[in-house]
Amino acid sequence: MFGLGKRRTKLGKWIDKRGVTQSWLREKTGLNKNTVGDLVNDSDRSPTQSTMSKILKALREIDPSVKSDDFWDM
Repeated sequence: MFGLGKRRTKLGKWIDKRGVTQSWLREKTGLNKNTVGDLVNDSDRSPTQSTMSKILKALREIDPSVKSDDFWDM
């Protein structure tokens, strides 16, 4: 199981629950390792609008109903 023993953000918990890897998310979005790592592990980190759009586009391949409110309070 993914994410055991880690503090995860809503995004991190979402990808863990569905078996999605950070590597997959990086490949689909073109974002760098640090950005994705921060967004799944650091609740103080908020994405830019561009980054959020890339993440949502990738995640909608898995769940078309996903929206930004599922992960970020903005």
